[in-house]
This record gives sequence, structure tokens and C-alpha cells, in this order.
Amino acid sequence: MDTQTSGVIAYSCRVRRPAVVATQIGVYVCLEMTLEINTIEAERLGELAALVAKYSTGDGIQATAVQGMSCIRLSEPNLKLPSVYQPSICVIVQGAKQVLLEEEIYRYAPPQFLAVSVDLPLLGQVVEASMERPYLCLQIEIDPRQIGELIAQSGDASWTRGDTERGLFVGTLDGATQEAVLRLARLLDTPKDVPVLAPMMLRELHYRLLNGEYGPVIAQMAIAGSNTHKIGQILRRIKTHLAAPMRVEELAAMANMSPSSFHQHFKAVTAMSPLQYQKRLRLTEARQILLSENIDAATTAYRVGYESPSQFSREYARMFGAPPMRDIAEIRGES
Repeated sequence: MDTQTSGVIAYSCRVRRPAVVATQIGVYVCLEMTLEINTIEAERLGELAALVAKYSTGDGIQATAVQGMSCIRLSEPNLKLPSVYQPSICVIVQGAKQVLLEEEIYRYAPPQFLAVSVDLPLLGQVVEASMERPYLCLQIEIDPRQIGELIAQSGDASWTRGDTERGLFVGTLDGATQEAVLRLARLLDTPKDVPVLAPMMLRELHYRLLNGEYGPVIAQMAIAGSNTHKIGQILRRIKTHLAAPMRVEELAAMANMSPSSFHQHFKAVTAMSPLQYQKRLRLTEARQILLSENIDAATTAYRVGYESPSQFSREYARMFGAPPMRDIAEIRGES
């Protein structure tokens, strides 16, 4: 295996082929891509790794001086952790990670990135990390408004509504986008430049994403009237009205779709039905509430929209492997 080394980090040039993983639930297709890192890419990734490590205060997610950009560091592999991903790109610079969306597993490692175009409940798991070589990632929010402005400013009539795309994908950063990410990260060393330069550099990054290999997919999240854009707006509504009863027919009408068409496009974007999506959001939010507040399971159930605490406990146990209070005690290391 050929290894290329920057001044800080060594990166292995490996080829990963699509694989099939057998699990207790079924057979999942792993969506992986060929990894090829040349000397210039290794140098960029090495500098990015040094910056992420420098501005990460221990393990976890660390907000930075650049609004919408966070540094993520983990020094050991972890369990599958549920969270709701917002529109963003996660640029992995060291280690490896996988995210699970229903029966799909997306694995990525340098020089790849994960792009999420809508609010999605995912299971994330860091699979390569150690104290010596921690998992390092730079997460940058995607602003659909910026994408829309750039499409309008370009005057390019070739952008179309296109097909309904899945709400996430794994891609490989091209050189221009890598440079845009690196320049943005370098601002962390010069905080006084952030208020003036960060907005311009974020706009450039959005431009590079839009005009790169994955531009047509990125564009769908901002083109008014596209199915991806319509479903994205509905997902945001479900999220902001999490405890409210959900009527699929009303959501379909809001999206200007028939109920059958709405179900089809909803599943194309999220890989799940509207009711499954709402349930995953509610249970993920419930777990966060239980971890951060000193309240019981029944109160939490009502807060996230369950009318029956017993049903909440059953569905919670199915998703997380244990009833609510036992699960939280195990996470906290309590006996």
C-alpha cells in the first residue's frame, strides 16, 4: 500500500470497492468510492488536519469563529449514534466514518466528504480513530439561499428541476473545492479577518460545490419547485412542529403534490415514509432531552408528541436497544 506523507499526517492511498455487508437485520449495500490521494491533496489534508486538531478542545464537536463551521474530533471508534443532520458538508481529513440511513450505509474517508441536503435523522459511527491518529472532520453548513442566489446570478438556464435525489451522498473533493475549504479554515488563525473574509469565502465554497461534479444534486435543494426543495421544506416543517399531529394529506397539499406522488418523492429523498421520519425525529430528540435534562420518560414522551408513554418506551427500546431510563443510565455510566 502506497503511503504519502504531509508535514503533519500520513495518508494511505487505498482503493475501496463497493461492498456488501451482512447484518442481523439484512444485507446492506455499502456506498463507497475509490480513494486516490496525490501529493498536493495530502499536503492540503495535512494542513486541514492540523487546523482541525488545533481548534478542537478535546473530543466532540467544537464551534468555531466562522459561523456555520465546526471542528469534530474523536480519539476512538464509537457506537452508532443517532442525530439529525442539517444541510451541510462534512469534510473528513483523518480517520473514517460511516452513516446509516435505513438500509443504506455510506462510508467515507479522506479525500471524501459527506453532503446532506435536507434535515435527515442518521446513525453515525466513527470506524477509524485512535489517540495517535484521531478522527478529524470539518463540518460546514450549506445555505440553500446562497445556492439559489448563485444560480440566479449565473444566468445559466441549464439548471433544471431534475430528478428527485436522495438527501445525502458521498463525494470526493476536487482541487478547487479543497482549496476553498482550506482558505476558509485558515481564517481560524486570523480571527480579525473572519467578519470580513468569511462571508466571501463561504460564498466561494458554495459556488465551487454548485459548479463541481455534484452541482446538479446541490442545485436541487435550492431550485424552487424542484421535488427535493419541496420535500426539504416539508421536512423542516415536521421538525419545527415535532409534537404536533401529522396529517400526510395536508403535507402533500402544502407540497402541491397528490398523496401518492408525495409519498414517492418523500421516500426518494429520505428513504423512509413520513410517519417513519417523524418517529425517528421524535425519538432522537427525546434521547437528547433525557441526556440534557433531569426529567422522566413520560414527561419526555409528551414533549415530543407521544400520547402514550408505554408506546414511547416500546419504540424507544426498539430504536436504541433499551428502555429510556436504562439507556440513559448506560450512556452516563451509571449502575
